[in-house]
Amino acid sequence: MTIFLISFAFIIFWCLFLNKIANRIGVPSLLLFILLGLFTGWTENVGTEIMDEVGELCSIALIFIMFYGGFGTNWKTARPVVTESGLLATVGVFLTAGVVGCFCHFGLGWELAESFLMGAVISSTDAATVFSILRTHNLGLKHHTAPILEIESGSNDPCSYMLTVVLLTILQGSITGGEVAWMIFSQLVFGAACGLLIAWLAIKILKRNKLPEGFDMMFFIAIAILAYALPNLDFIDGNGYLSTYIVGIVLGNTEFHNRKAIVHFFDGTTSLCQIVIFYCLGYICHPSNLYAALLPAVLIFFFITLIARPVAVGSILLPFRKYRQQLNQIGLVSFVGLRGAASIVFAIMTLTTPGLTGLNHDVFSIVFVIVLISILLQGSFIPAAAKSFDMIDKDTDVRLTFTDFSENSDISFGRITLDESSSWNDKIIKELHLPKEILISLIIRDNERIIPKGHTRLRQGDNLIISSKSFNEETEQNIIEHRLSDTSEWIGRTIKDFAHKKGSGFQIILIKRGSESIIPNGDTVFMKDDTLMILKFD
Repeated sequence: MTIFLISFAFIIFWCLFLNKIANRIGVPSLLLFILLGLFTGWTENVGTEIMDEVGELCSIALIFIMFYGGFGTNWKTARPVVTESGLLATVGVFLTAGVVGCFCHFGLGWELAESFLMGAVISSTDAATVFSILRTHNLGLKHHTAPILEIESGSNDPCSYMLTVVLLTILQGSITGGEVAWMIFSQLVFGAACGLLIAWLAIKILKRNKLPEGFDMMFFIAIAILAYALPNLDFIDGNGYLSTYIVGIVLGNTEFHNRKAIVHFFDGTTSLCQIVIFYCLGYICHPSNLYAALLPAVLIFFFITLIARPVAVGSILLPFRKYRQQLNQIGLVSFVGLRGAASIVFAIMTLTTPGLTGLNHDVFSIVFVIVLISILLQGSFIPAAAKSFDMIDKDTDVRLTFTDFSENSDISFGRITLDESSSWNDKIIKELHLPKEILISLIIRDNERIIPKGHTRLRQGDNLIISSKSFNEETEQNIIEHRLSDTSEWIGRTIKDFAHKKGSGFQIILIKRGSESIIPNGDTVFMKDDTLMILKFD
């Protein structure tokens, strides 16, 4: 156990290091995680021994990726394109699976059921890679394209999973058409119903109970797990991934206590889950099998990229009038159809499903190679493709597509009292020429509350409530606290002395003295037990 834990820790360190390298060389970091797993698992026997365990581990990790995929979706931004995005995530998956299945059957000579199984497994697009690339390159895209890609890639895994389960059931033995129809119905309807029910209960609990910090994170973990597990009960037989995504998108667009900490927690948790999935998938692969799967994988990849994906996207978007004059947008959406972790996790099911017979091809290895090629080629060239299709909008911030961006633009409030020396005395507000990021929100004058306007005149003694954007995370990390001990050389000296001693690399922005917070000036004198808030400049 000790050796395992040490190895696991070093693997995470390596992945963090590789993530930094990936950002520098411009390739998706998830590709390097796969290659690291492939390198450390470079044997012929490891895959057979741990395939079931890895499949279960990856399925659990995928729960949190699906949950956060919904949780991070900004519904206000996504609402204008929810119809086409939803069609791409459902009908688009069916079309992609069908077209790829036909290619495998008629083009490659595969058996019919196995051909459509391949189409089902590879029919979803990867949300993790798409989100990572859009954010890393801050790709602002025209015509609400980023929300389309976000909703589609975040929500099409449940449909791909459902098709995979149906095809695996067919390959296991005899099943009637009515049973197939009922399976599809139960997967979609009961999965969605469970998701809505769990989300409703979670919101009720959050509104009626203020969970202590730390316990709220455990609550969200439990909700995500329940959202997946409940629909998978035998007597319900719903789609757990669909339920998880719905719960995520509902809770992600609901206000609740300590929201900022929850966002950061799941951001880190999801990153760890992505590392685990891609590393483990690389670890269990047989190098010889990958080599044997190379030719069919390359053929299927180029068929999906050049034919199946454009056909599916074009069939869905062209009936909308607004897209008929935006063929470049259809071209970019077609190109950004990356295959990822979910497809490989679903492919593991072809190796672990009991009683499965009749497979003549190594679906898992073929899908693995397709994902590698997709991440390397498509992922690396998305910025160039966006530029080639003239779809980059420099005035659009792609981060607005995600709910956690609001955490970076929180508003902070402060109070300023106008004393007799203030240059603002007897001036009207519009004469102050304040930056647009700063707003005088309220004036308190002799216990009277005044809503300020441009022509409001300020007076000595006014208390001004000022609002502005909060410090961002990078700035907060440069703020340090320093408490003056009994022996401190600064006791009895002024801010000017401190600034002269330390130079321009530091600035004292606040002094905490007992229960009082003092905004210092050059003549402020330090006292024993003062706590200095120091802003350090790099």
